Amino acid sequence: MSAARPPEGARTAARQGGGNPTGAARPPEGAPVNGLGLDALDRRIINALQGGFPLSDTPYQDVAEGLGIDEATLLARLQRLLDTGVLTRFGPMFQIERLGGRFVLAAQAVPAERFEAVTALVNAFPEVAHNYRRTHRLNMWFVLATETPEGIDDVIRRIEAATGLPVFAFPKRREFFVDMRLQA
Repeated sequence: MSAARPPEGARTAARQGGGNPTGAARPPEGAPVNGLGLDALDRRIINALQGGFPLSDTPYQDVAEGLGIDEATLLARLQRLLDTGVLTRFGPMFQIERLGGRFVLAAQAVPAERFEAVTALVNAFPEVAHNYRRTHRLNMWFVLATETPEGIDDVIRRIEAATGLPVFAFPKRREFFVDMRLQA
């Protein structure tokens, strides 16, 4: 049996879904939970995929079996979570410098009336990982990831040309490992 392909555009970083700090009973499986429309199975999937993804010929099948569902259900659920924006990213986290690449935190001062249009332009670059709106003069913050250190300067030039706005780059000086996991 061949390995299943990840959902189209697969990425992992759960949006704020909140946990269950009170320990109250969870709704039955299939019932939506909170404003994101998550049910108990969605939450189990999100929680199961935050670390420890199997390195095997059939990783999705392995995860599905651990959740007591079939692989097709898992893949369909992942795709729906991505399509609805509950998950914005599903994939591995790399120390890109060890692979010869580079990460940089970048920011722009975007006029309010252009924010949506500039967001679309910036997000169209495959080198852009996360993009956040902030209440600050520099109101758009995003992470750039390139295969080579020189690639950062190139993508910054291309973003500036596309948006007509300067990009402020903040290179990493020191790395911290947080291992943040969000309970869905």
